[in-house]
Amino acid sequence: MEKSGLASIQLLLQQGASVRATDVKPLSQMPEAEATLERLCVPFAQQSDEVFDGCDLIVISPGVPADLSPLNAARARGVRVIGEVELAAPLLQGRTIGITGTNGKTTTTALVGHILHESGIAAQVGGNIGTPVTAMVETSRPDQWNVLELSSFQLETIAEFHADIAVALNVTQNHLDRHHTFANYAAAKGRLFETERPGAFAILNADDATCVAYASLTAASPLWFSSTHAVTPGLWLADDKIWFDGELLMDARELPIRGRHNIEDTMAAAAAARLAGAPLASIAAAVRTFKAVEHRLEFVRNLNGVDFYNDSKATSVDATLKALDAFSGGLWVILGGKDKGLDYTALRAPLAAKAYAALLIGAAAPKIAAELHGAVPLERSETLENAVRFAHAHAHPGDTVLLAPACASFDQFTSYEHRGQVFKRLVQQLEPAH
Repeated sequence: MEKSGLASIQLLLQQGASVRATDVKPLSQMPEAEATLERLCVPFAQQSDEVFDGCDLIVISPGVPADLSPLNAARARGVRVIGEVELAAPLLQGRTIGITGTNGKTTTTALVGHILHESGIAAQVGGNIGTPVTAMVETSRPDQWNVLELSSFQLETIAEFHADIAVALNVTQNHLDRHHTFANYAAAKGRLFETERPGAFAILNADDATCVAYASLTAASPLWFSSTHAVTPGLWLADDKIWFDGELLMDARELPIRGRHNIEDTMAAAAAARLAGAPLASIAAAVRTFKAVEHRLEFVRNLNGVDFYNDSKATSVDATLKALDAFSGGLWVILGGKDKGLDYTALRAPLAAKAYAALLIGAAAPKIAAELHGAVPLERSETLENAVRFAHAHAHPGDTVLLAPACASFDQFTSYEHRGQVFKRLVQQLEPAH
């Protein structure tokens, strides 16, 4: 019973539905949900096969696997099983920009919202970032854009949800503990493009084979972006400049967020904003004033000449690779957390080239240690606090301490936000050398 589940309940009640709530956890472990359900007079039963009997519709939160056996049994009885995005779809007023990808969704979604706002174009931002889609229905208007960050969990159950502008940033291994295979994971994200209609637009990464393949799934018109070569129609990077169909958008060195992946995210955001009516000059001006999203390559402080960066949102191997790519070297990298069935060997070469050591924390530490053995010195820190202390004691002026865990946070923290906040607090508490 997280935010999206409670928002779905409230939307269903507003539509006159008879609602009951369920979760694998007992209600006593969810105080916020308990208070909300009591206020709304919604009955609760802990999850079992019987709890779904007599339902016409089952709405699942993004964290609930769509292939659970009670849900499959309900489908076999003819019951619709949908997610909160699908529930909101017919009620959401205005046009929609849907943004998906393994990495960069939050930054790109926030950036699109910022550009539209700065360009005087009405928009509200939500989805996987901040406000659940079901909670955006009430504030939606016909003359407004809905800018939505959409995860594979949210997209695997859509059918009637149609984005007017859909964006795929990149698709790399992630959430294999949930989707089982990369093909399933890629297909879940592909639903965003399969459900688009003629007249819509698909903004796709021309350098990512999975994104390129989405072009053949969709009735929408493709618009490309690339950091390696010119594309048309679309945006590309050449000589540190971002070009939009041959017209200069801006110098990439003006971006306030670091890393090549953030140049790609900026190109995707610029494409979406342009299609939504923002002029190129307004887009460039807005990009220059954009503040990095919290927990995404977020600069924390410089202490004794050592920079500390929080990239707690790097919860996959590919996200950590992108973080490493943003630095030239001198790194102390904190890795680990809850394993998602990923292969960490891809980190061997960049760590060997750029890092003094990898500081391992959390439940995934033994697996990461085995897969990185011999590539980079390893320090078994176990906890984030130990890792920060070790890095502080050993780093020299000019070095960078980077939290980019490549893992989920749920072994030692409640969320990647919680992990990032703890990291920042620990770093702020460090004493300067005298």
